[in-house]
Amino acid sequence: MAKNLYDKLRTGLAPQQFIDGMTRNREKFLEYYNAFTWEGKEEDREFFESLNNRDDLACLILAADWCGDVVRNIPVVFRALENSGMPVEVLIMEENLDVMDQFLTMGGRSIPVVIFTDTGGHVLGQWGPRPKHVQEAMIRFKQENPDRSAPDYDEKMKAVRAEIGRRYGEGLGYQAVIVKELRELISAF
Repeated sequence: MAKNLYDKLRTGLAPQQFIDGMTRNREKFLEYYNAFTWEGKEEDREFFESLNNRDDLACLILAADWCGDVVRNIPVVFRALENSGMPVEVLIMEENLDVMDQFLTMGGRSIPVVIFTDTGGHVLGQWGPRPKHVQEAMIRFKQENPDRSAPDYDEKMKAVRAEIGRRYGEGLGYQAVIVKELRELISAF
């Protein structure tokens, strides 16, 4: 059955409300937000601005300020969509577990989840919790380590988190990857 989130549209926080309400990681979030640039990707900026010609899309983002992937990735999503004319709302994960449980990642509650719907709330696509090349490390880890009670699970989890950090890289290059993935996703509908 197709997912519909019509009852959640217009119930979330605007991006600035989310930022203003952050009690954790706000400085780091704003650092990523303020560092965003289109990096010579004029066609990407133009693509997102061209969405102003559409009035059939909305974006809901499952997030929480304690999550490192939210802090790193959602500033990019906010900046990419800020001139799109698309309504963007944040649903705090803990307050929207009914939605979260419809968008599990490999059976777990991983955020952020960026959900695109039409104005009737029908889900068109989703992105998250990380860029694909970064998420591949976690997918492989979960496949190879299904037993969370294994004695070496925590040690291996620490190693995969280090690998995820390595895949994000030192600079802000991952931001262009997120923009590219969002553009490809939105272009499909």
